This record gives sequence, structure tokens and C-alpha cells, in this order.
Amino acid sequence: MPTVRIRAALPALAGAALLTGTLLSTPAQAAGGVRIHHVWFDSPGTDNRSNKSLNAEWVQLKNTSGSAVSLKGWVLKDASHHKHVFGNVKIGAGKYLKVHTGSGSDTASDKYQGRRAYVWNNDKDTATLTKASGSKVDTCSWTTRDPSDTYC
Repeated sequence: MPTVRIRAALPALAGAALLTGTLLSTPAQAAGGVRIHHVWFDSPGTDNRSNKSLNAEWVQLKNTSGSAVSLKGWVLKDASHHKHVFGNVKIGAGKYLKVHTGSGSDTASDKYQGRRAYVWNNDKDTATLTKASGSKVDTCSWTTRDPSDTYC
């Protein structure tokens, strides 16, 4: 009879895990609490490749954990494999970090890729964040039905 009790307990355990989130987690939670939060893939106005326009295209990361996370060696890339490799960067507990396409002066909340061309496609694309080891942390996809940005 113990087998019957175990089988009966499994659905209840799965239901409890869904409600509490203790057994199941998203890839971002499993990877230290950093996730892709918001992507602005179509900068306002004409796409003229000015630095202002390039910097209006960005990906915002959020650290949902209770401690700072080092992003050193982590990679942010699009579906065409345009890659941005993070240097010695940390994202504080509960903090946001915007990764802009163009050039600028890095701060704790804004990093710049230094590109002279757009990365994120306006019609459809996928932002993928991976650890230095190559393990996937999070992804965010969009299509033309999204206006110019998307929350992930």
C-alpha cells in the first residue's frame, strides 16, 4: 500500500510546489536571480544610426535576488548572434541594469556596447542572456505585434 500513498501524494506535492514556488523555479531564478526585464527594440523616431538613437535601443536586466550578482563573462545576444560580453560588472540586489546599443559612459545602472549599428530587430527577435559557462539564464522574444518595446 505505500505505493498508492506515494502516487496520491505526488499530485498534491506538485500543486503545493506551484503555489509556493519552492520546488519549481524559472531559469532566471535558478541562475542567481538575474533576468531580462524589459527590451526597447525600436528606438523612437527615424533609425538614423545617431548615437542618441542607438542608445534608445536597450535591454534592461533585473536582479531579483537578495545579493549582488557578478555578470563577468556573461553574454547578451540576439537571434543573429550579435554578442555583448560583460566585463567586470555587478548588478546589485533588487537593481536594474540597462544595456544600451551605442556609446556612453558606463554607470552602475547603464552599460554601453559601443556599437555603430542597431542590434535588435524591430519585426522579431530574441534576446538571450547566458552565463560565462554558456548555460542559458533567460530569453525574451517579440514580434511586430509589440509596439516598440516589450516587458519580459
